[in-house]
Amino acid sequence: MTDSTDKLSYFQAITGVEDIDLCTEILSAHNWDLEQAISTFTSTSSTVKNDNNTPATTSATATGNNTPIDTFQPPETVNNGNGTSLVWNIITLPITIVSGSLGLVSSAIGLGFWIAGGVLSYTLGVLGFGSSVSPRISSSSANSAGAEAVEFVEMFEREYGNRHVNFVGEGFMEVLQRSRREFKLMFVYLHSPEHPDTEKFCVETLCSEVLSEFVNENFVAWGGSVRGVEGFKMGNSLKASKFPFCAVVMAATNQRIALLQQIEGPKSPEEMLTLLQRVLEESSTVLVAARLEAEERINNIRLREEQDAAYQAALEADQARERQRKEEEERLAREAAEAERKQKEEEEARVKAAREAAEREAALVKLREEKGLSLGPEPEKGPDVSQVLVRLPNGDRKGRRFYCTATIQSLYDFVDSSSSLEIGNYTLATNFPRVLYGPDKLSLTLKEAGLHPQVSLFVELNS
Repeated sequence: MTDSTDKLSYFQAITGVEDIDLCTEILSAHNWDLEQAISTFTSTSSTVKNDNNTPATTSATATGNNTPIDTFQPPETVNNGNGTSLVWNIITLPITIVSGSLGLVSSAIGLGFWIAGGVLSYTLGVLGFGSSVSPRISSSSANSAGAEAVEFVEMFEREYGNRHVNFVGEGFMEVLQRSRREFKLMFVYLHSPEHPDTEKFCVETLCSEVLSEFVNENFVAWGGSVRGVEGFKMGNSLKASKFPFCAVVMAATNQRIALLQQIEGPKSPEEMLTLLQRVLEESSTVLVAARLEAEERINNIRLREEQDAAYQAALEADQARERQRKEEEERLAREAAEAERKQKEEEEARVKAAREAAEREAALVKLREEKGLSLGPEPEKGPDVSQVLVRLPNGDRKGRRFYCTATIQSLYDFVDSSSSLEIGNYTLATNFPRVLYGPDKLSLTLKEAGLHPQVSLFVELNS
């Protein structure tokens, strides 16, 4: 934001001052530094008191170490130039917190806050926390604050009984975030044990059945003693000037909170109920809008997740189908290649078998021819010539004359060369007497074997 007109408009919206000349003078005095101008303006402002604007001062002293607790000073009244007064308080915590009177909702929301009153954010580090302090509370400090809150709840129940506003036993920031998650306002109570009105307020108001039920149902409550570290800090931050002290705050974005209502001094349950009902009614629009926005955001996230899940499921289904298609194609390709390979091997085997059969047949024919040639010419009849007759298994008869000096092997060569019997798969034999002329007798001559001058043989196939 660099335009001076815009800065002037925002300054008026935040402070509520309608006098343009006065706003211009304030901004000019701060070299048109909007944040510094508003910081100076709000730090010097205060609430209007009912008792003729006379400030009341309340102080407390921490017990145990006798360390004095800072006196809580009341804020002063700031006139906005048109005769009306405006209340503004900067709440100094280790986060960004500001407050304003209810009714500045539109301008506050325009600055991106989730609040129901006028709010402006400020960075901390200038009010005792240091510039290096992170907006987020460390786990050690959160644990310490939680222990302090639990101790306060235990003390409250010991003193005033179990029926009371349900103070959450957690640190202030944890309870604030809880209220934000539950879309509720946060009820704050600062307990001053030494104040004369404290006991009556706790017994008659905070322990009132009607008030406690209303607060428990509509608020998230936190309580702390000003004797404690966090209670003391909250007292300074909220500028508590009168006790008993209660406040209503609301969580905003980016570790910001808004102070919506301060309730100082003793109040009856009816008065407290009236004030809290008014704050709740004025804030209900923002709370409902925030809840609806959160629900819409959750629904949108859920819808996106469902859409993403559906897309992912569809994508995975497509990928699965694509994998199946590729796997099927690969399977068919493998089967086709395997079938082609087998067919080729079978064809090669058939060719090889045919070739080997042809080679064997050719070798057999050649062997038969050689055996036939080895017999020589058939001799004429004579005293040294034996007449041989061989009966084949199919009934055919083969006859030939041999010299009586020819061997039994010659008879086999004759059968091999003149028939289709498998060579070496048969034995020549005589019936009467039955004699087998096997391999052990191949070298005998016909005369030595007793087959001269004539013999009738038959072929006995080997099993």
